[in-house]
Order: sequence, then structure tokens, then C-alpha cells
Amino acid sequence: MNLAVRRWAPHTLALLGLLVLLYPLAWLLATSLKPAEEVVTSLDLWPSSLEWSNYTTALEGVSGVAVSRLLGNTLLIATGAALGNVLSCSLAAYAFARLRFRMSREMFAFMVATLMLPHHVVLIPQYIIFNQLGMVDSYWPLILPKFLATEAFFVFLIVQFMRGLPRELEESARIDGCGPFRTYLSITLPLTRPALITTAIFTFIWTWNDFFTQMIYLFAPEKFTITLALRSFVDQSSTSAYGPMFAMSVISVLPIVLFFFVFQRYLVQGMATTGLKG
Repeated sequence: MNLAVRRWAPHTLALLGLLVLLYPLAWLLATSLKPAEEVVTSLDLWPSSLEWSNYTTALEGVSGVAVSRLLGNTLLIATGAALGNVLSCSLAAYAFARLRFRMSREMFAFMVATLMLPHHVVLIPQYIIFNQLGMVDSYWPLILPKFLATEAFFVFLIVQFMRGLPRELEESARIDGCGPFRTYLSITLPLTRPALITTAIFTFIWTWNDFFTQMIYLFAPEKFTITLALRSFVDQSSTSAYGPMFAMSVISVLPIVLFFFVFQRYLVQGMATTGLKG
């Protein structure tokens, strides 16, 4: 009996914890199908009647912009940000982890120290720069910095992974005549795949869920992302359209949930093999 309790107790606790974590999603899905008056008056999880018209209203979008256009805008920004972080952060990490140059340790320490710098401190200078370049109300301020290795967290993540790779492979490539860039492309980059996938996944999810930065730089409704559209939907619909508001919330969350389930194996692999060496 004691053996059975010990065997099933962890699984039971894990299942209870999973139910607690999934409850907000279940509540969001159920609320998106409730009539407007029932959202604020009823505490029941399941609606008394299914209001599918909430999704019809939500799919119409905001300010004449359909949800498909909003999702496409968000996908464009998230994909561009993920690609930029993978390319630029891997190059910076390779320089710190494999190349020897003057003050490399000091520069790496300074880069890691920027992790403690609040995002709001650099927000105004960045906005002034992009405004002078005429890039405000475009996607460039949201994508271009990712190609400049501005995410110190991902540089550090990839550096820790690269430091655990055997140097003999790079030395063999150097003997065969490969330069640093060719060695990076042919040897180091393929071996760093788990860390690169982890970087791409986190960047994609964080960019998809971003609201504040997109609100600062995007003004035209046709350029809105799904998060900005959700906020605009609340503003223009007031308190009488809670159902469509939650329906749009479900639409905005669904791609991220599907994305996570598709790439969760790579995410676990990358997190399990990154940051444990060096």
C-alpha cells in the first residue's frame, strides 16, 4: 500500500498542479462563449447558452482590419524578430566563446551586466533614434534591433552552449584551411542547434505577446498586431462586448499554444543542454 502511494502521489500532485495552471485557459475559452450580461453576473465556468456570435464579431476585427490581417502582421514581426536574434546572437556568442581578442572578457561582462538594465531606461533614446530615421509607425523598430544582437540573454545562452563544444573540431577545420566565419557556418552553427531553437522559440513567443513596444511604435490600424487590436477592440466596444473581447483573446492565444506544442520537444532539449557547461 505504501509503495502504491509513493508511486502515484507525485503523479496525482502533478495532475492537480496541471489543472490549476490550465484553469485560466479553460475560463477564457468558456467566457468567450458566454452572453455579454452573463460574463459579469455569473461565476459559473460553463455558460448557460453558447454564444457563437462572439467569434463572428471578433473575426471582423477592428477599424475595418480583419483578424487574418492582424495575425499576419503579428506573424511577420515575430518571425523577423526570431530570425534576427538567431543570426545576430549566434554571431556575437561565437565571438565571445571561440575567438580571442582584446578585452573580450570585459566586453562580455559588460554585456551580461546589461541584463539588469530596465527596458524602460532605453525606450526614450531608442524612440528618438527611430523617429529621426523616419521608422516610426513601421515594423523596423520592432525587427531591426534583433539583427544587432541587442538581446544579451540569448547571447549569454548561446555562449554557455558553445563553451561546451569540443575545440578539436574547430582546430581540425582550421588545419583544413577554414577561416573563423567558415568554421562558424560549417562546424559551430550546426552543433549549436538546440540553443538556436530555444532562442527562436522564446523570441517568437515573447514578440507575439508583446504589447508595450508595439503600442509605442505602431499607429496605423492596418499595421496593428493582434495584441494592439485587442486593446483597440476594448476601447471601441466599451463594456457591452465582453464576449467578443474574450473571443479575440482566444484567437490571439491559440497560435502560441499550437506553436508551443509543435516545438516543445526542441525547447526541452535546448533548455536541458544549455547553461550547464563553461
